Amino acid sequence: MLSVSKLRSRLFGPIDLEVEGGECVAVVGASGAGKSLLLRAIVDLDPNEGEVAWKTRSRSEMPAPEWRRLVSYVPAETGWWADQVAAHFNSSEKALALFEMVGLPREAMGWDVTRLSTGERHRLGLVRALLQKPEVLLLDEPTAALDEAATRDVEELVKRELQSGTAILLVTHDVRQAERLASRRLTIADGKIVDQTGAAA
Repeated sequence: MLSVSKLRSRLFGPIDLEVEGGECVAVVGASGAGKSLLLRAIVDLDPNEGEVAWKTRSRSEMPAPEWRRLVSYVPAETGWWADQVAAHFNSSEKALALFEMVGLPREAMGWDVTRLSTGERHRLGLVRALLQKPEVLLLDEPTAALDEAATRDVEELVKRELQSGTAILLVTHDVRQAERLASRRLTIADGKIVDQTGAAA
């Protein structure tokens, strides 16, 4: 279980929440409400206070790189540090299998990063995260730039991760996506959870 207790920064909180392994919890709310800030704080990218743990492992008791392999964050805008897609993947065969699952051609491994669309960048960012085999996935608008077919591909991959026991915190503006994937919805306003409901059937 991902456990977040009294998590706060100067811009949001305090927030308490729990996400079980194999559960997807959707985080919804207006733009600027603090949804992305919450994910960034959990993975410890921005200054924050509070307790965050996965099962018995506390964030404060492990080095940041180790925590970020355990709890993997896929931002709405993924970062790239080399010109070639292939330079971002250590295991090309494992990556290529995931490429196909998110609707990308195997040839994408040889592409320049500059030719990638926003949606392609986001799907490749998800592949990068999954190759670390995280136990928690923090997904920030994973399908916002995708067409209907690519959205289905990504959602099927998310469902596969849930079946394997991964805990997922999903920021989305798509209410129907929250209904399809999440067991609960957390509504955030002004940096605080103002409502928590079960997903509609």
